[in-house]
Amino acid sequence: MSASSDAEALGDIMWWTRKKTPKVVESYAPEREAELAEPPHRNAFLMVALGGAAVAAFGIAGMQSIFAPVFFALVLTICVHPLRTTLEQRGVPRGIATGSVITAVVVLLGGFGWAFFLALGQFAALLPQYGPQLTAFATSLAASLSTLGFGPEQINDFISGFDPTRLVSFFTDILGSVAGLTTSVVIVLTMLILMAMDAAFIPTLFKQLGTSKPLVVKSMNTYASGVRRYMVVTTVLGAAQGLVNWAALAILGIPGAALWGMLSFLCSFIPNIGYFIAIIPPLIFGLLTGGWPMVIAVVIVYGVINGIIQSVIQPRVVGGAVSLSQSITFFSVLFWALLIGPIGAILAIPLSLLVRAMLIDSNPAAWWWRPVIGDLDETKQLMKEEDSEIKAARVRRKADKRLNGTPSTSAG
Repeated sequence: MSASSDAEALGDIMWWTRKKTPKVVESYAPEREAELAEPPHRNAFLMVALGGAAVAAFGIAGMQSIFAPVFFALVLTICVHPLRTTLEQRGVPRGIATGSVITAVVVLLGGFGWAFFLALGQFAALLPQYGPQLTAFATSLAASLSTLGFGPEQINDFISGFDPTRLVSFFTDILGSVAGLTTSVVIVLTMLILMAMDAAFIPTLFKQLGTSKPLVVKSMNTYASGVRRYMVVTTVLGAAQGLVNWAALAILGIPGAALWGMLSFLCSFIPNIGYFIAIIPPLIFGLLTGGWPMVIAVVIVYGVINGIIQSVIQPRVVGGAVSLSQSITFFSVLFWALLIGPIGAILAIPLSLLVRAMLIDSNPAAWWWRPVIGDLDETKQLMKEEDSEIKAARVRRKADKRLNGTPSTSAG
């Protein structure tokens, strides 16, 4: 870029800044001094809030074994609640509607659990068949690491630690750890039954609280609709993505295509990093079976499918149900996974939306945080207006140069 174009762009920005500065100053008129005044002991309040957040985080981490299944049951209850309302509107008794909701969730969970354990069993049977190839791959990778300057001891530790049979025993332990899995399933099913029964009172309860706590009721309704839209859309699109990946990998001839399709479905619930987790196993087995051309084919297939579903279709369908910035979304995945384990990465968005509903949406004094954390509809509109004004200023400056050879000094 030339110096003249840089100077011209700088002049456009300075013109826009001079034009906008009076409006910004006017927005802080004396009649708003009470609104803009900082509360007393603000720093102390911030420290107390941070301390309370830390205590809450440690508390959630300490009871993750019950917190995760209970919240998962809550999300499932929210997702199937429209089935209850539809049945009740058609005259179905509440008891039958409650039983229908519970039955629908149990059937969905049972089908998913069956497919999940079938995929794990397939992986446990598949891995020993490619044990020698995986060991050879680890050896070649170790040789590449040696060329990058890694020491012999580090390379030997890497080769000795890379034992495919350990992965088989790991997944066998998962299949055999019935006690811990049974506890979680019992908690989820019990909470589903109890929450489904309590959900019958929610519409009437919200009407009762609507007169005294309208903002709280509104924030909870918004949270429920946002979580429902996000989870249902992600489930449907994730299932479609998994089926398409399964078919594509089967056509390419990559072993365990059904397993990697299931993994793709699960990882579709993990924002930002789920795609990279799901693509690693197909890449490794593609490299073992077809070399680098197969790896390139897998990258292209996954890239196209993921790009269309998660970058084009999902944002349009979900809309503003989430309204979280990419940075906060990524941090949410890391934060909740650290607190409550791998399921925290899957439930990161509903958990973060709950925190926002409790601390921001239900508090008028905290509404200014919404655009900060990702509700950018108004911000994007303002940015479009700013870009239009800067572009119009550039056009006027060029027109003035053509007319008299000097830039315009008019601010209008």
